[in-house]
Amino acid sequence: MTRPFIYRMRALLLLGVFASLTLAAQPSLKTRNVIFVMTDGLRWQELFQGADAALLNEEDGRVSNLKDFKPLYWRDTPAGRREVLMPFFWQVVAKNGQVYGNRTLGSDAHVTNGMNFSYPGYSETLCGFPDPRITSNDKIPNPNVTVLEWLHRKPAYRGKVAAFGAWEVISSIVNSDRAGIVANSGYDPFTAPPVTARLQMLNRVKADTRIWEDEPFDSFAFQTALEYLKQHRPRVLFLSLGETDDWAHDGKYDQYLKATHRVDQYLKELWDTLQSMPQYRGKTTLIVSTDHGRGEAPAEWKGHGKKIPDSKYIWMAFLGPDTRAPGERSNIAPVTQSQIAATLAALLGEDYAGKVPQAAKPIGDVLPQ
Repeated sequence: MTRPFIYRMRALLLLGVFASLTLAAQPSLKTRNVIFVMTDGLRWQELFQGADAALLNEEDGRVSNLKDFKPLYWRDTPAGRREVLMPFFWQVVAKNGQVYGNRTLGSDAHVTNGMNFSYPGYSETLCGFPDPRITSNDKIPNPNVTVLEWLHRKPAYRGKVAAFGAWEVISSIVNSDRAGIVANSGYDPFTAPPVTARLQMLNRVKADTRIWEDEPFDSFAFQTALEYLKQHRPRVLFLSLGETDDWAHDGKYDQYLKATHRVDQYLKELWDTLQSMPQYRGKTTLIVSTDHGRGEAPAEWKGHGKKIPDSKYIWMAFLGPDTRAPGERSNIAPVTQSQIAATLAALLGEDYAGKVPQAAKPIGDVLPQ
């Protein structure tokens, strides 16, 4: 036996031992599934402080029946207001997970794409990096590979990744044709078999119930996604809801708050469903965030974009078996929208940031310590 051969064998043995020690040193992950929900354009101000007094009026918030409406969401303290607006979020997600983005507590969460509107925000979120080529909300296929597509290419996730959205552009943002994942958005009927009787009904009612040209009410996207989850049990499911953005653009603050409250109800129904299914119970991480912020009340709350710098500020939350529960974060380093993709993958034990050099690193505090 030659010495070079012996040296090579020793080197391979040492590498094997080192790899084994490295794997053994990593905390074992309980997360087997990730459900990621985004609600379009929900301000951090409402999430953390509840209803804004500056907009509970006819002039700036177009709230016409203030006498009956105000008692629904107004309380004397920000903590009381936010909890009555989003009870599940604050009683379950925040208490048992982590929430980033309360700027009054020194927690900064922001986008890095510089555009501060939807397509760039969703793309940054799902790809892990901003793309200066994306400067509009046009319905064009995303040239970048999202973390959803990246995971779907792996055998463990093949046929187990799906994306749903109220906004019709979501299917283009995830580039479902190239990615090969199940996707449904806008008014398009859901056609991936089996199309259950419930899905057929949702398709019909969605087509007949139109208020905005590019997206239906959130209930259609949510119920379609929930039915798909029950039937197919994907490992990764992405859902984008849109009414929080639409009602804000319309200047209807009462409807904006009602839509926010419905998002909370959807999160509760989704989480309760997950806990009732053995495949998901104790094995699933829920991520919740938004694609962009909005301007300050009362003048700029309806809008967002490059000309409204404050609309870069967002929020994000994580709840799952591998994430410790300090709750609402304070006085910590900033986090960015671009970190969500790698964090999602890391919770599944996948090194997205290591394989996609331009992607931001995962949020370390969300992962097992």
